[in-house]
Amino acid sequence: MFDAFNSIDLKALPVEVRIAILAAQTDAERQAEQISVLTESNASIAEQNAALVESNATFATQNAELEAVNARLEHMVKELNHLLYGPKSERFTEDERQLAFEDLEVATAEVQAQSDTIEMTTPRKKRRAPQRNLGNLPDHLERIEQVIEPDSIACPCGCGEMVKIGEDRSERLDIVPAQFRVIVTVRPKYACTNKDGGVAQAPAPIHLIEGGLPTEAFVAYVGVCKYADHNPLYRQSQIYTRSGLHLDRATLANWMGKMSFHLAPVVDHMFKDLKKSDKLFADETRCPVLDPERGRTKTGYLWAIARDERSFGGTAPPGVVFCYADGRGGKH
Repeated sequence: MFDAFNSIDLKALPVEVRIAILAAQTDAERQAEQISVLTESNASIAEQNAALVESNATFATQNAELEAVNARLEHMVKELNHLLYGPKSERFTEDERQLAFEDLEVATAEVQAQSDTIEMTTPRKKRRAPQRNLGNLPDHLERIEQVIEPDSIACPCGCGEMVKIGEDRSERLDIVPAQFRVIVTVRPKYACTNKDGGVAQAPAPIHLIEGGLPTEAFVAYVGVCKYADHNPLYRQSQIYTRSGLHLDRATLANWMGKMSFHLAPVVDHMFKDLKKSDKLFADETRCPVLDPERGRTKTGYLWAIARDERSFGGTAPPGVVFCYADGRGGKH
């Protein structure tokens, strides 16, 4: 219709007719523009509705997963209450309690990781990171940098290579497991070409265990594992077997005996030095000890004799000596 109007010479028409035609044409164009806007709006609303339907389905799935996580947490709480307040709790040893707590902590961490995975897929507003004690990485630890470069730094615009404007850094705690190695000691021999000067060779180094397999560092490692970390020798033997090194408990016990023999003078000297102090701290701990003659256990006593004058400005160095006694007699 408007094409027909456009083909008419409006100048030939009266002024009143021209005004009416222009008004009708303007209203029609405005309505057409409104219809176009409404059509685009309807399409956008349809897309939003589809996105909402998909989001609702995602939320329903995540809600089911969170309900499963919550059920597992409730089960762990019941187990913990049974461990602490159940009828058998008084018969649990401290080691059994610690193992149970470790299992619960592992399970809790697993559930937390699952929950974090669910939350990562949920779109939400940025929030302040929770204050969690994830541990601090000491400055004295060795830092090994792993630089991850992009596959290409060629600029898409074709101007050449991009320039570095910064970097993101993150730190993770890593561990290098204990590795066995063999120390090969070579002592070359030198002789006179005239066969009159004899033979020159460096003397063999003195070892803690003469003719034995271990270095002093390895013996110290076994001792720390046994006496400081409370890792029995039979467990250490099993650990070493996993690395293809077969060391039975009797061999490890023999090493510990020789180590104790050589450390005895050091301990005696420390004990004598502690006895010269004006103030000493002592702590007694009872422990069951096998008594082969009676076929049962008897009570032994572990004593920690300590000196620490740092709190009141003392000059003597701190120290502690652990002693064993089979009774409370005054001979010690």
